[in-house]
Amino acid sequence: GLRIHEYLYFQVLSPGDIRYIFTATPAKDFGGVFNTRYDQIHLVPADPPEACGELNNGVFIQDQIALVERGGCSFLSKTHVIQEHGGRAVIIADNAYDNDSFYIEMIQDSPRRTADIPALFLLGRDGYMIRRSLEQHGLPWAIISIPVNVTSIPTYEMMQPPWTFW
Repeated sequence: GLRIHEYLYFQVLSPGDIRYIFTATPAKDFGGVFNTRYDQIHLVPADPPEACGELNNGVFIQDQIALVERGGCSFLSKTHVIQEHGGRAVIIADNAYDNDSFYIEMIQDSPRRTADIPALFLLGRDGYMIRRSLEQHGLPWAIISIPVNVTSIPTYEMMQPPWTFW
């Protein structure tokens, strides 16, 4: 995968008001890695947001990436739910909406279980802003590019979220 200091980057392409490059951290000891770069793939907010059981919008998760909210069950359990619905990866946003700097280390909860799809942790503020933009525009998902190799982008061209310090 395209990791720098254990960060992975993705860019929201649509909606335009959140067309930024976001930083996420991969799960520490479970989940797969990105062997493919997706230039345009849907980032679908899970319904219910915590994705601890059956999803109401599971059909939209298939072959896409799910945006899930922290809480209710383990990170590994959420990853399993998305994998069972055919998701390519899961991005788990912190449920502390004001968190704009503290990354949580996602670890497995059982040595007998694992997951094959990539699982990433996203800051709560970033997840909140993505979901809020989708709600404001009445959109069922965002279109993203993942992973993004930020080493090839000049610093002055990197569109970073204005609410996040890099």
